[in-house]
Amino acid sequence: MRLWLLRHGEAAAYARSDAERPLTARGRDEVRCSAEHLRGQALQRILVSPYLRAQQTAELVRSTLNLDLPLTTLDWLTPDDDPREVARHLDPFEGGDVLVVSHNPLLGELVGFLVHGHLQLPAAMRTASLAALDGDLIMPGAMQLSALHHP
Repeated sequence: MRLWLLRHGEAAAYARSDAERPLTARGRDEVRCSAEHLRGQALQRILVSPYLRAQQTAELVRSTLNLDLPLTTLDWLTPDDDPREVARHLDPFEGGDVLVVSHNPLLGELVGFLVHGHLQLPAAMRTASLAALDGDLIMPGAMQLSALHHP
């Protein structure tokens, strides 16, 4: 299976709450650039944080690639969620190509946890960075980082 992890594009610095920060024009361009790395991939699911900037990022990926996949919004994909818990929540999605659209520090820590088996070596995930992890199981230390793209 392949697990794709995409950090949202650049977002406005301020909004009424962190969850309501929208993508900037630059952020939308970053996402379109990163989405091109997903062209031709056999994505089966798109899992996305409920935060506005992640929702906008996932929608841009779908429209850029003309994908007819629903977005599955999950409350456990926010910036402050624990990567160990997220890894457990991802278990039911094993077996296919899945795109997860979320935030840092969660995504950087999740990459490190799934590749190294611990949280001490997070991946550097800039805005709209896209990581590809390959493996048979979503388990700590059981996946390989096969690509890391930055726009």
